[in-house]
Amino acid sequence: MSYHLAQVNLAYAREPIDAPLMADFVARIAEINSLAEASPGFVWRYQTDAGYPQEFGDQLVLFNMSVWDSVEALHAYTYRSAHAEVFAARKRWFEDIKAKLGLPHMALWWVKAGELPTVAEAKARLEYLGQHGPSAHAFSFKQRYSPTGEALAYAKPAPATA
Repeated sequence: MSYHLAQVNLAYAREPIDAPLMADFVARIAEINSLAEASPGFVWRYQTDAGYPQEFGDQLVLFNMSVWDSVEALHAYTYRSAHAEVFAARKRWFEDIKAKLGLPHMALWWVKAGELPTVAEAKARLEYLGQHGPSAHAFSFKQRYSPTGEALAYAKPAPATA
């Protein structure tokens, strides 16, 4: 059986998305989403008609969910593409989600290839990770699990090559 990696991440905006403070972030959303979709290993990205998913009922909570063919593909996109610039600047726009909601900012888990995660499942994985720590049910980049549930040793990825 083949598996894909599901990920959910949250951000708690310092101000509403249309506030001047958020303008630099908003200006890069389409670029970063397009970059994800063109990245090796990308499978699917959650989207809503509203444009900015507000799955927590709070306009300041930004919700993102996607599926990738491997942890390595998601890690490369997150930390070795233009997304890394936005991620590095996140404190300009976002507050600590754990302090605001008591949840980790992200969770990873495996889904059967061809299946898509739901918003309810993503929320449950975040809650589980926050309450129980990493496991095969929900994990992070630092403590990974295989699709069959084995804990994997963390190996810092090699730096990007030119």
